[in-house]
Amino acid sequence: MIRAARPADFSTILRFVRELAAFEREPDAVRSTEPMLAEALFGAAPAAEAVVAELQGATVGFALFFHNFSTWEGRRGLYLEDLYVTPEARGCGIGKALLRHLAAIAVERGCARFEWSVLDWNANAIALYRAMGAVAQEEWTVQRVTGEALLRLAGR
Repeated sequence: MIRAARPADFSTILRFVRELAAFEREPDAVRSTEPMLAEALFGAAPAAEAVVAELQGATVGFALFFHNFSTWEGRRGLYLEDLYVTPEARGCGIGKALLRHLAAIAVERGCARFEWSVLDWNANAIALYRAMGAVAQEEWTVQRVTGEALLRLAGR
């Protein structure tokens, strides 16, 4: 079962975010807290949405997403920030179900695109994405400015 996240899910989602960070070889990179998630998901101006996956009554995965916008398409898109399934629930179709659920949200909301990033070494995820029809945007690279570089760029 996949359902919209509720405030009671924040601790589980944050635990999953930390587990995902460890899987992605960045175990100390998570700065997010439960109050930050609460504000981001349910504050006055929500920045994102999340769904959780349950299997036999236990929460075993989540997906966090938000809308972006394509000037070329003239419509918004749906961007998947994080998708995580617990190790014991992998292979049960949970990841695929989460992706299908988000694709349905994108279609219902009239989105032109459904996009996400994947680490180039995550062969299992890439194979799943290809099998589901995703196409790599090889000609595009992600650019990021953080920390001191962001402050310098902002002139501060």
